[in-house]
Amino acid sequence: MKDTKLILAEKDIPEYWYNILPDLPVPLPPDLHPATGKPVTPDDLAPLFPMALIMQEFSPERHIGIPEEVRDAYRLWRPTPLYRAYRLEKFLKTPARIFYKYEGGSPPGSHKANTAIAQAYYNKKEGTKRLTTETGAGQWGSALALGCSIFDIELKVYMVRVSYEQKPYRRIMMETWGATCVPSPTTDTRAGRAVLEKDPDSPGSLGIAISEAVEDAVTHEHTHYSLGSVLNHVLLHQTVIGLEAKKQMEMAGFYPDIIIGCVGGGSNFGGMAIPFIQDKLNGSRPNTKFIAIEPTSCPSITKGAYAYDYGDEAGLTPLLKMYTLGHDFVPPPLHAGGLRYHGMAPIISHLCRLGIVEGKAIPQLAAFDAGITFARTEGIISAPEPTHAIRAVIEEAIKCRETGEAKTILFNHSGHGHFDMTSYESYMAGKLSDYEYPEEKVKEAMANLPEVG
Repeated sequence: MKDTKLILAEKDIPEYWYNILPDLPVPLPPDLHPATGKPVTPDDLAPLFPMALIMQEFSPERHIGIPEEVRDAYRLWRPTPLYRAYRLEKFLKTPARIFYKYEGGSPPGSHKANTAIAQAYYNKKEGTKRLTTETGAGQWGSALALGCSIFDIELKVYMVRVSYEQKPYRRIMMETWGATCVPSPTTDTRAGRAVLEKDPDSPGSLGIAISEAVEDAVTHEHTHYSLGSVLNHVLLHQTVIGLEAKKQMEMAGFYPDIIIGCVGGGSNFGGMAIPFIQDKLNGSRPNTKFIAIEPTSCPSITKGAYAYDYGDEAGLTPLLKMYTLGHDFVPPPLHAGGLRYHGMAPIISHLCRLGIVEGKAIPQLAAFDAGITFARTEGIISAPEPTHAIRAVIEEAIKCRETGEAKTILFNHSGHGHFDMTSYESYMAGKLSDYEYPEEKVKEAMANLPEVG
């Protein structure tokens, strides 16, 4: 029998994270201070993050050791399995070989726990008593709730309102682990009140929720802020995915021709792709294709500007050089809440700018259609976010069927959809629709991009 799963032992959990910064052919543009416009320094970030994470943000070291306490927590679910999608291949009648790394087996059900555990650990080590954060679909909020439960830290989560209402069990999961979860925008912060004054029925956005969480952190003692995507140290922690996958692909006897992942802020795609991008940069595997998949209604890579912009709606964060739709753009309320972010991680944006990664946008209905196909072939009910990646995988596999090429396709399956069944119910009942690209709203947001000398 052919192996469907390729499984590593716990001793194979990576002992280090891979930092791509020293291997980039062109240095990553620096983040800028929102007040001075000068490059951000570690001291500038000290009110928000513990110094260990700040140092990782700037680190020139290629390999950064994973603390044993973090590796011990990883043992709850890592290493994660790599699957060969034989049933999907058969259904598509494709010669392509399809592999996927499944991150849905973590306690919160997604890849987000890889950085949540690390961030909670470093905050606890520095004496942080309380954390604040935002969450879109709730995967990040629940992952950090787990991390804070393990390391005994208080947590308040600002959850984007539309997802708070669509996914009530994510809130209950966070509360089960001891966190407080509120729908954003709230009346708890000046940033939230300002949004509600303009639009009392605001569906919220990740940009708004970030503003609230940052404001909360800087106005309370012994409190830090934690972010689940975008920043360098977050993508660093996620490289455990790709590092494990490289070993597993060796076990399978294949190397990927195409690597695919969905992107909101970029962490799950980056976690899978970056260790393989190292091979492309050093010339050992120059022909690998990397595709970052985003929704057509919030397409920062394919429609956005490559510019300095705030990471949040209120302009409290440093200015990041990234593909952006404008920091005050509020995306349509698509069900893939984790993909509703106006910008893209600076590292992913930089790799796109260099032509190493390409972006592709997928409509909501096409994504759910792919999710149904995947559930009926591979058995896994996927969160709405990875269904976008699955759609792109299916399209690439069909191309192989048409050309007769037996390419190897690898994608990161970032999490299960067990708390998204109302979304599937709406899709199967014909109640979901595609959201058009909101061009006029994006133009308005683009007009408000900060001026940078």
